[in-house]
Amino acid sequence: MYRYDEFDNEMVSARVAQFRDQVERRLSGELTEDQFKPLRLMNGVYLQLHAYMLRVAIPYGTLSSRQMRMLAHIARKYDRGYGHFTTRQNIQYNWVALERIPDLLEEIASVEMHAIQTSGNCIRNVTADQYAGAIDEEIEDPRIISEIIRQWSSFHPEFSFLPRKFKIAVTGHKNDRAAIKLHDIGIVITRNGEGEVGYEVHVGGGQGRTPFIAKKMTDFVPRNKLLAYLEAVMRVYNMLGRRDNSYKARIKILVHETGADEMRRLIEAEFAKIDASNMLTLPDKEAQRIMAYFAPPAYETALATSDILQAAQSANKDFTHWCATNVVSHSQTGYAIVNISLKPIGGIPGDATDTQMEAIADCAATYSHDEIRVTHEQNLVLPHVRLDDVKAVYDALVPHDLATPNLGLISDSIACPGLDYCNLANARSIPLAQDISTRFADLHRQHDIGELKIKISGCINACGHHHVGHIGILGVDKKGTEFYQITLGGAADENASLGDITGPAFTEDKVVDAIENLVDTYMNIRTSADERFIDTYRRVGMPPFKERLYAD
Repeated sequence: MYRYDEFDNEMVSARVAQFRDQVERRLSGELTEDQFKPLRLMNGVYLQLHAYMLRVAIPYGTLSSRQMRMLAHIARKYDRGYGHFTTRQNIQYNWVALERIPDLLEEIASVEMHAIQTSGNCIRNVTADQYAGAIDEEIEDPRIISEIIRQWSSFHPEFSFLPRKFKIAVTGHKNDRAAIKLHDIGIVITRNGEGEVGYEVHVGGGQGRTPFIAKKMTDFVPRNKLLAYLEAVMRVYNMLGRRDNSYKARIKILVHETGADEMRRLIEAEFAKIDASNMLTLPDKEAQRIMAYFAPPAYETALATSDILQAAQSANKDFTHWCATNVVSHSQTGYAIVNISLKPIGGIPGDATDTQMEAIADCAATYSHDEIRVTHEQNLVLPHVRLDDVKAVYDALVPHDLATPNLGLISDSIACPGLDYCNLANARSIPLAQDISTRFADLHRQHDIGELKIKISGCINACGHHHVGHIGILGVDKKGTEFYQITLGGAADENASLGDITGPAFTEDKVVDAIENLVDTYMNIRTSADERFIDTYRRVGMPPFKERLYAD
């Protein structure tokens, strides 16, 4: 895990002191809200419906138990006893008082955390595969290059005031768990014909009111030239991106209007200039220094099977179901990756209380080499658990309602804060997610349905990623009444796709019935229990679903 050096510490401390002064001037009236807005956004502070919200960065989703305990402390001391884990692998606090935020930032700085560049028109928190460094068949731990990108992009003078916000994601595996094709820049770690590690780069993905799948710009950039290539992408965007229209300011619009071929030519031309100067050639010594921070933990020698685990599964069916959904094979013999669902039946997706965070910190310290990961699907991961300890982890999670065996199932939905918190939202997302979860509470039924990803957004900004849900739900307002538009066939993985609109939207009292209707249709037409919802949809298309959905 990366540790702050003296430059990181100085940078964060200086920012906290600077923001403390800015808050004092806002509270005294010296600064108006309009003057204060760009300053607070640079420090992760939003003004929502009811209060200020603070978004704390969790770079590439990696936390230590000490950091998680601090997040629990912040929830208890400065908020209402909980935090909300987001689709950018960050955490949000929705009820913080503005005058207390500088103290809060000073406290999280003590455990090497901050809120810098979690908002505003800059390069946001770089996200990565939550199984980084633990999953088999990974070419390289994506957190290594993510950290290098973080250091390159933090306070980059040329990219601090971009046309719009900018998001980067990295994966090192054939199975994309980082949704790289839905980002402004998506990076896939790869190898060339000589076996050298490099990077495939995709540009121009994004959701919001105009969703696009990113276009591949290059098959291979060598490790020491990636920053130069990224700088070229950013320069082209900074020069040509729209600044006169915020709805058309994202790089996805630039790629679409320019065309992928011309965009590729512009990037390559800028890349050639930067590369010729050698100003951004990554020294191998520096790459190795960062790589050392992400060396594998000191694993114990263990067998590929565990008598303790097998006996526990034989004795406890609930534990067996949990293992089937929430436990994933590890690259290290005798270990497992344990997923912690933050989606209890009827719960709020992504929320965790201070007590739950402390319980997870305890599990990480005792059973997972002191590591926790945040996923872009609003869950948590213990990446390095001995097979012999899996049952002990389960037993520690159960009392805190953290052992729901529903990873990837219909109740494991993504939902944005919606109209309960956000002043941009048109409709509520959280109650709908809760209602769907409650309707499908029977875990045996959920397992029978199989993998089904529901994603809910309360407005067209798509913070709930509805465009790429197997079933996507978008809240819209029609003359003061909340309606929900349904899409089918979206996906955020290596086979990324945007969902198709089914037809007219449904009122709040009808939308859960509509979801059940879609599920029943799928169950009736799938070819086998192994055919997922998304596979069935891709096989038969919209007609059978739409016909049944609007039959009445």
